[in-house]
Amino acid sequence: MRDVFLSACSLLLCPLVIAQQTATPTAPPQQTANPLANSVSSTPNSASPSQPPPPHTLLDGTPIKLRLSQTISSADAKVGQEIPFEVVEDAKVDDVVVLPKGATAIGTVTEAEPKRHMGRGGKLNVNISYARLADQEKAALRATKDTQGGGHVGAMTGAMVATAIVFFPAAPLFLFMHGKDVTIPQGTEITAFVDGDMHLDMAKFGAAPPVPSGVAAPAQSQASLTIESTPLGADIEVDGTFVGNTPSTLNVAPGSHEVVVRKKGFADWSRKLNVTGGNIHLNAELEATPAQ
Repeated sequence: MRDVFLSACSLLLCPLVIAQQTATPTAPPQQTANPLANSVSSTPNSASPSQPPPPHTLLDGTPIKLRLSQTISSADAKVGQEIPFEVVEDAKVDDVVVLPKGATAIGTVTEAEPKRHMGRGGKLNVNISYARLADQEKAALRATKDTQGGGHVGAMTGAMVATAIVFFPAAPLFLFMHGKDVTIPQGTEITAFVDGDMHLDMAKFGAAPPVPSGVAAPAQSQASLTIESTPLGADIEVDGTFVGNTPSTLNVAPGSHEVVVRKKGFADWSRKLNVTGGNIHLNAELEATPAQ
């Protein structure tokens, strides 16, 4: 009788257990999208590739090749120490050289630790700060081409493996060996990049101001040159060419000229002029030569 009772209970409970096991699980709530991520992804690119670059501008990301002017080492470098570089190639804007080959660029040591006990290697980090343009203005530089995640630090560092990407050719591996001082030899070349667009006054670089469309370039104004002599009737030569006798008034172009007044029996009289325009008056006092 007891066995029959237990069998009946098992039959009653079994459907309940099966129902609990086969119940549809509740779907987890959907995660809310990150609003910051959405705002970043929807931000339009500020520079359109179809737009021409602004005139007279040293553009952000322009590569500047530099050469280290002295050897630096974590053994003796000091934080705040300025490190000189030399520009390797001309940089141009509007086909005018604004950063000439041989110009100076400056880096600054931001971290320097010599090698330590227990095989701990040295550290050496250098900021690439700026290059000096031909008009003596400073063009800010950074270590990487891309501004996102980039900065000044990293163009020369013994603490980051990424340094080998910046150096060309890559720095020798022994510079980064465990337990060694970081030494970067004179003559090592790196590429830095202009940090931000820089509008330039091209007149400071010797560039002629543009002539507005449809306007003819102004002609050079000639100067009026009046030449007299005592005595009168002397020959006049301008730049070696006979042009008349005194007194005479001539038109001469701007620039450097040599005027010679000659008369038989008198010593030659000469003057060098730098003509810029206007009226010029010369009076040649001729001196008689001794009788032979």
